[in-house]
Amino acid sequence: MRIEKQETIYQNEVLTRFELYNSLFQTLPFQKIKYTGALLPFFTLHCEREVENQVDPKTIIEDFFEKYGQYQQGMDKVDLLFRIIQYIERRVVLFDAIEDAAFVKTGRSEDAYLLGSLVNQAASDEDLNEKIIEKLKNFSLRLVLTAHPTQFYPGEVLGIITDLTQALKNNDLDNIVLLLQQLGKTPFIKKEKPTPVDEAISLAWFLENVFYPVISTIRKQLGSNFESLESKDQIIQLGFWPGGDRDGNPNVRVESTKEVSALLRTVLFRAYYRDFRVLRRRITFRGVEQYMNNLQSVLYDNSFNPADEPENVKPYIIENLEAIKDVLTERHNGLFTELVDDLALKVKTFGCYFASIDIRQDSSILRKAHQIVREQTYPNALNKEQFDDLSEQEKNGSLQFKETTLSLDNIDDPLVADTFDVIKYIKTMQKAGGELACHRFIISNCQQASDILQLMELFLANGWNIDELPIDFVPLFETVDDLERAANVMKMLYTHPVYQKHIKERKGQTIMLGFSDSTKDGGYLRANWSIYKAKIELTAVSREHEVDLTFFDGRGGPPARGGGKTQAFYASMGSEVENNHIELTIQGQTISSLYGSFDTAHYNIEQLLQAGLASTLNPKPGDTLNDGEKALIEAMADVSHKKFLDLRHHPLFLEYLEEKSPLKFLSEINISSRPVKRNGNSKLRLEDLRAISFVTSWSQLKQGIPGFYGVGSALENAEKTGKWDDVQALYRSSGMFKTIIDNCSMAMSKINFNITSHLAEDEKYGDFWKTMKEEYERTKKYLVKISNGDSLMDEFPVDRDSIAMRERIILPLVVIQHYSIQKLSELDENDPLHKVYSKLITRTIFGIVNAGRNLA
Repeated sequence: MRIEKQETIYQNEVLTRFELYNSLFQTLPFQKIKYTGALLPFFTLHCEREVENQVDPKTIIEDFFEKYGQYQQGMDKVDLLFRIIQYIERRVVLFDAIEDAAFVKTGRSEDAYLLGSLVNQAASDEDLNEKIIEKLKNFSLRLVLTAHPTQFYPGEVLGIITDLTQALKNNDLDNIVLLLQQLGKTPFIKKEKPTPVDEAISLAWFLENVFYPVISTIRKQLGSNFESLESKDQIIQLGFWPGGDRDGNPNVRVESTKEVSALLRTVLFRAYYRDFRVLRRRITFRGVEQYMNNLQSVLYDNSFNPADEPENVKPYIIENLEAIKDVLTERHNGLFTELVDDLALKVKTFGCYFASIDIRQDSSILRKAHQIVREQTYPNALNKEQFDDLSEQEKNGSLQFKETTLSLDNIDDPLVADTFDVIKYIKTMQKAGGELACHRFIISNCQQASDILQLMELFLANGWNIDELPIDFVPLFETVDDLERAANVMKMLYTHPVYQKHIKERKGQTIMLGFSDSTKDGGYLRANWSIYKAKIELTAVSREHEVDLTFFDGRGGPPARGGGKTQAFYASMGSEVENNHIELTIQGQTISSLYGSFDTAHYNIEQLLQAGLASTLNPKPGDTLNDGEKALIEAMADVSHKKFLDLRHHPLFLEYLEEKSPLKFLSEINISSRPVKRNGNSKLRLEDLRAISFVTSWSQLKQGIPGFYGVGSALENAEKTGKWDDVQALYRSSGMFKTIIDNCSMAMSKINFNITSHLAEDEKYGDFWKTMKEEYERTKKYLVKISNGDSLMDEFPVDRDSIAMRERIILPLVVIQHYSIQKLSELDENDPLHKVYSKLITRTIFGIVNAGRNLA
C-alpha cells in the first residue's frame, strides 16, 4: 500500500505536472521552438513505435522524413534534427526542475535512512542519546566534489533551474512562463573546452548556493539536539578536486591550483559578507562598534580586495564575533545572538578555505620525480633501471628521508616540475587557510609501499620537515590486482618506522578505494566484491596495528562507477569494516541530482550521516558475513569475472566500442578539461581509456555493459549448483549484497537493446552483439527472480518511473545519435556532411548524459 501511495504522489506531483508545463513550453513564442515543439510528439511516438519493432535508426529517421514532405532537402532535415536536440535538452531541464520542486513530497521514501528519525528516538531514550554523542565525537562525513565530466550545465542554466524550481514550488505561473522563455533562449553548449579553473567556478556555484546553507543548517540541528557537539567544527567536511587533481590531466598545473585556492576563498568570504550585512543591519547597539568595524574590514577586504598572500583570519573573525555576543548577552538581553551564532558556526565549519583542495597524481609521475631526488641527494645514486630492479624491501630500506633542497632549474618533464611546484605551494595554502585548506596528497595507481614513502621524500626535498609534516598521504587502490595486494602494502607501511611515526602524528590513515577502473578491469560483481573484501582485509590489518582507518570511496555517477543507493551501502557495513568516517566523491550528475538544491542536499547529507550512525548503533546481524556467505559471493564473483573477461578479451570488443558508440566523439564535447584517455596521442588501448569514457560509451549505446555484465551468469550458476536458496537468503539478510543487486537493477533499467537490434544481422558484429544481448536477458530474468517481483525495480517505483520518463524524453536523441553513426559509416571523411553528422552526435551526447541524473 505504501509503495502504491508513493507512486501515486509521484504521478500527480511530477509526471502530470511535467506534461502540463511541457505543453506550455510547446506554445512559447519562438518560431523554431514552437514548430519543433508541435512536431516533436509525432517524432517521439514514431521513434517509440519503430524502436519497439526493432527497426534500425537510419530507417526510423528516413521513414519519418518521408511522411513530412517539406523536409526533402538534406540540410533541412539536419536542421530539424538539431532543433529537436535543442528542444529535448530543455525538456530535460524542465523535468529536473519539476522533480526538484516536488522532492519534499516524493523524495522521503526511505525512512530507514533518515537522521531525523534517529534524533527523535534519542530524545526519549537517554542511552541511545549517549551512544549517538559518543559516536559523533569520532565521526565525520566528507563529501569531495570532483570535476569528472558526467554532467555539466553552464552556470546560467543552473541558475535557471534553481529559479524555475522555486517558481514551480510556488505555482507562480507568470514567473514560470518567463523562465521557460529564458530557458529557450539560453545556450547550453560551450564553444571552448573548460579549463580546470572553469570547472572550479562551475562547482563553486554549488558550494555557495547549496552546501554553504545546508551544511550549516544540519550542523546547527546536531548542535541543538546534542549540546556536547557544539564545539566540534568538522562533523561535515568538503573536499575539492578541480585545480588539484592532476592524474591524467596535463592541463592542471600549479597556476591552476593557485587560482582555484584564491577562488574558493573569495566565494566563501562573499558568502560571509552577505551574512554579516544582515548581522550589521540588526545589531545597531552600543558597545559593538569596534568589533563590527573589524569584521567589516576583514570580510570586505577578503571579498573584494584579496591580498596576494592572504593570512588565516579565522581566529580573528571568531574572536570578534564572540566579543559581539558577549556584549549582546551582558548589555542587550541576548538580542540577535542567534545571528552571531549562525555566522560563527559557518566560520568554524568552512574556515578561510571553504573546501579542502586534494592533490592527486599518478604514481608513475611521482616515481620520475623521486629519481631526481635520488640523483641530487643520494651518494652513489642508482639509475632508474637499477632502482626499479630492487625488491620492495630493498627500495624502502634505501630511502634516507633527508631534509634537503633540490636544484630544479633543468627539469625537462613538465609534470615532474609541476609536482615539485605544487608540493612547495601547499605550504602557502596552509598559511592562508590553515592546515585543512590542503592537507592530502592522493597517489593514483598506488602499487607498493615505496610509492608513498618516496612521496614523503619529495616533500622533505622541497622544504618540509620530517617532524612537522601536516600532510596525509592517501594511496588509491583501484584495479582488481591493486585491491588484492592493498592489505600487504599497508602492513608494510604500518611497520615502517618513519611512516609509523608519521601516522601516529596524523592520528590515522586514509585509504582511497576507487570503483571505476575496477569495474573496467573485472566487471560489476567482481569490482563490488573486490572492494568490499579489500575493506575487510584493510580493516583487520589497521586494527592489528591500532591505526584509525578512514575509507575514501571513489564512487559516483551510475552503478557501473559505484553510484546508486550509496546511503544503503554505508548503512550495511558489517562489524568487519571500519566505518567511523564516511568519505566519498560526488561528481557530475551526482552533484546536480543529489545535491543540486537545498531540499535534496539536506536530505541526502542527512541520509549519509544516519547511515554512518546506523551501522554502529543498530547493526543488522546479516551485514557481517559469515565464511559460507563470503565463499558464496566469491564463487559468484569468479563466474561473473570470467564471463566479463571473455567479453573484454574478445577481438571485437574495443573495435565495436569505437565504431558503434560515440566514444571517439567524447573528446570533442566541451564539458571537461580532462582528456578522454591517457597517452592522448597513442593508439587507443583499453588500459588507457578513462573509466568514465568507457562507461559513458556503453551508456550511450543503451547497452550498459559495465553495470551488469556477468551478474546473470553468476546467479544462473548459483541456481544450477544448488545454491539458489542461499543466494535469496543472502539477498534478504545482507544489506551490502542487496544494494549490489538493487543497483544492478537500476543500471539494467537504463538499457534498451532494441536500439542496436539491427546489429544482430551484422556480418561482422552479429554474434558479438547476440552474446551481450543473451547476458542481458539472463541477468534481467534472475534479478527479477531474486527480488520476487514482476519487473525490475518493483521495490522502488518512484526511481523506476523517473528513469522510465527520462528514457522516454531522450529516446529521440538516442535514435538521432545512432542514425548519425550509421550515416558516417557511409561517408568519406572529406564529405561536407561528415562534419555535420559528427556535430549531431556530439550534441546528442549532452542531452543523454544530462538526462541520466538519476543514475547517481
